[in-house]
Amino acid sequence: MSIDEDEWTVIAKDSNGNILKDGDSVVVIKDLDVKGAKTTIKRGTTYKSIRTTSSEDEVEVREGKSVWVLKTCFLKKA
Repeated sequence: MSIDEDEWTVIAKDSNGNILKDGDSVVVIKDLDVKGAKTTIKRGTTYKSIRTTSSEDEVEVREGKSVWVLKTCFLKKA
C-alpha cells in the first residue's frame, strides 16, 4: 500500500490567513518569551527561509545555530 504525498500536505497560515511555504520570510507581530532561555523575540523581527513542520500551526526558524519553533498566530508573511 502506498500513500500519495500530496494527500498529506499540511498548509500553514499566518495570522492574516496567508499561506506559508518553505523558504518564505515572516515577521513577528508580538514580543515572545522563549521557554528555557533568558531571551525575548522582539516584535518586528524578520526571519528568512522558514521551514514548515508537520503541524499546521507551527514553523521552524533559524537564529544563528539555534532552531526555534514558532506558532503561526504570532507571525505574518513579509
